[in-house]
Amino acid sequence: MKLNYDLETPFSPKDTLHPLMEYPRPHFRRDSYLNLNGIYNFEINQTGGIPKSFTEEILVPYPVESSLSRIKRRITDKDYLIYSKEFYVEESFIKDKTILHIDAVDQVADIYINGVKVGHHEGSYLPFIKEVFINPGTNRLDVVVKDLNSYKYPIGKQRKKRGGIWYTPISGIWQSIWMESVSKDYIKNLRITPNIDLGVVDFNIDTEAKEIYLSIFDFGNLIFSEKIDKNYTFKMNNPKYWTPENPHLYDIEIKTENDLVKSYFGYRKFSLMGKHFMLNNQPYFINGLLDQGYFSDGIYTPRDYMAYLNDIKEMKALGFNALRKHIKVEPMMFYYYCDTLGMLVLQDMVNVGKYSFFKDSVLPIVFKCNTMPYSNMNEEKKKNFIAHSKDIINYLYNVPSICYYTIFNEGWGEFRNDSLPFELKNLDSTRIYDYTSGWYHFGFEDLISYHIYFKKLRIKESDKPIIISEFGGYSYKDINHSFNLSKTFGYKKFKTRDGFEEAFIHLYLDEVFPIKDKIIGVIYTQVSDCEDETNGILTYDRRVCKLNRDKIKPIMDRLKKIE
Repeated sequence: MKLNYDLETPFSPKDTLHPLMEYPRPHFRRDSYLNLNGIYNFEINQTGGIPKSFTEEILVPYPVESSLSRIKRRITDKDYLIYSKEFYVEESFIKDKTILHIDAVDQVADIYINGVKVGHHEGSYLPFIKEVFINPGTNRLDVVVKDLNSYKYPIGKQRKKRGGIWYTPISGIWQSIWMESVSKDYIKNLRITPNIDLGVVDFNIDTEAKEIYLSIFDFGNLIFSEKIDKNYTFKMNNPKYWTPENPHLYDIEIKTENDLVKSYFGYRKFSLMGKHFMLNNQPYFINGLLDQGYFSDGIYTPRDYMAYLNDIKEMKALGFNALRKHIKVEPMMFYYYCDTLGMLVLQDMVNVGKYSFFKDSVLPIVFKCNTMPYSNMNEEKKKNFIAHSKDIINYLYNVPSICYYTIFNEGWGEFRNDSLPFELKNLDSTRIYDYTSGWYHFGFEDLISYHIYFKKLRIKESDKPIIISEFGGYSYKDINHSFNLSKTFGYKKFKTRDGFEEAFIHLYLDEVFPIKDKIIGVIYTQVSDCEDETNGILTYDRRVCKLNRDKIKPIMDRLKKIE
């Protein structure tokens, strides 16, 4: 089998030795910033010990398996990945507290600063921070990573035995590493909650500072600036609503005596009413795409953040208004671009369990069985899934574009939990929750979520809103831009680009439009090809769009209209 791991995307950073240098947390920005991405000394061993000398170099933050990392090889369960980097710190950088951020590492990591262990982390998708002590001048960071590809932790679509709908596993550091230094009265966290029904925005600020000042800007014009309490409600006058068509954002600054944080918010509301999805209390049709978030050269990590920008712009240009982020949590820059460009995000939780084709696909999707078979999830996996889901909601709370969370999906929603949806809603009641996407319906769902691949789109009436959260998956393989030159996966295959495009158009005209009034939206599979899967609108390397914008956009614009 010939696999092309050297397939390159066109998004090259200005400085190839220092990638992804942008400030990685756009919703919570401060001036203090030291990016630690770049070349690290690197070693793979079976002891976990930090060697005195290293035999290789790796480019962080690309996964070990990716071509961009410069390592480009698979590891085993016995391997430890050892990262080491010396970095220089100006004396003026150091304040009362210095915080190290590692935005994502797969799966278990121990962190050392100047030879002293400062932290331990388990997980794969969310950032973790540690308060550290550093000296002016030269310091050293060592990170020791162990990746068991274990189902104990959130794992997504990674598989040791990749193929079909399962993809190359990634290991090690795969998001940015950076530092900031802050004062004792620094702002630790911020929660922003718009409420358009009451005409207000609630600000909840976590800080030990005695005095807090809030400033709000509309297109750069100052509309509010006052001293506030830690919990403050701001009354909106003549508000501008956030929508995909007009993604208006308000900029804010929160200041204490010695700290200043910049952020933003979108004034919007997501809800269900009757059989409709509502955006700002108006019916709105979700016309979206499944988005795996994989790239041919970086696997989990794009060569440059422009890759995210490109995907979102390309899909908007075709007339789509939503992306279902599938079984992966992205760097914050992805969500920032969705916020600023106007793209709804339906965010999946990340699985911790194994997959059974018969139990998790055939029974619920083909036979529409609603009686869930015995679950293979033990209590530890359940506990980890629940904790990680809650952490995702807290992490993404301030993202305006996220309208919807998927809790259980097909092969990774492997246990029944009547209480979990309500626990998550208590954390954030401002989003829609899809309890079981294409899976077994428990009876207490807010909406019905179908995956339809093997049959024509036919929907029975329901007293609940219905979304087709996966469908399509039509495949056209451009051999010059494909990963697997030997095998191809798709739900319906076409030999020519014209044939693919014609079938895509007829799928919407002949099957989606006739049921539009019965559903709140559709999610087509998918944005791009992904390894064996050639069912993307874009090729895996993002160099070819398989659809003609002039033909597709008028159809999509007509589909989104509410009549």
